[in-house]
Amino acid sequence: MPTDAPADSPSRGPLVVERLRKRPDFLRAARGLRQATPGFVLQARDRGDGDAARVGFTCSKKVGNAVARNRAKRRLREIARLTLPAHGRPGWDYVLIGRAGVTAGRDFAQMRAELEQALAVLHPRCGAGAGTPE
Repeated sequence: MPTDAPADSPSRGPLVVERLRKRPDFLRAARGLRQATPGFVLQARDRGDGDAARVGFTCSKKVGNAVARNRAKRRLREIARLTLPAHGRPGWDYVLIGRAGVTAGRDFAQMRAELEQALAVLHPRCGAGAGTPE
């Protein structure tokens, strides 16, 4: 799996990203930071450990029928796979939430840029610290 490592942090290897699968993990992430974008909502929480980053995906029935929800989740999984290894932080949980009528049909490159921008906005809000490549 190729990753896009940031040019300003040559010593940091690619971030290991695991999946969130249990409801309590999703609920804890919901109590953390939140950044809305036109294509999706990103929730994030610092777990306080240096373990792998974790990511989860969800779409409510407002997004559409099962076909539309699955398409939206596939697109969210792919932007996370391409973006989080380079822009995420170890020890964080991320949840991407699909938006009704938008996520399944939005331009893919635009959604990927929105995730990068959302991560850049979220991480400085949590304060400079562990894992900051600057």
